[in-house]
Amino acid sequence: MFWDTSALVPLCVAQDATVEMKELMRGDSLVTVWWGTVVEGRSALARLRREGFLDEQGEEIARGFLQKLRVGWSEIEPGEKVRQQALRFISVHGLKAADALQLAAAFIWAGGDPDGYSFVCLDGRLREAGKKEGFILRPETV
Repeated sequence: MFWDTSALVPLCVAQDATVEMKELMRGDSLVTVWWGTVVEGRSALARLRREGFLDEQGEEIARGFLQKLRVGWSEIEPGEKVRQQALRFISVHGLKAADALQLAAAFIWAGGDPDGYSFVCLDGRLREAGKKEGFILRPETV
């Protein structure tokens, strides 16, 4: 399965989706992510700290969980194919740059034909774009 950052953060910090994401992760031995996922993940954890959901120690623990996940995942590297797909997704789906890059990486991972490939994402707009491109969305509902 291809994992968006929005689905990985609940594996690092207790949130409403944590239990469901842990169940999905247990069933996925080949986690694939976009190259920038660790940066997005650290940014999300820093935001949670700024907003008061995590203290300094909590953020440090969450960073440790993110690093453990990182050791086991496979990354789609940046390149011209990813860039071209991201540009298309910005035009077609109105995505922000980071989301377009996530979806482009997933699209490249799926060999350009997402039919039958799972996209794990909790972000509404990105899920909708993934669905329109043909991905199987996980979880089925958010």
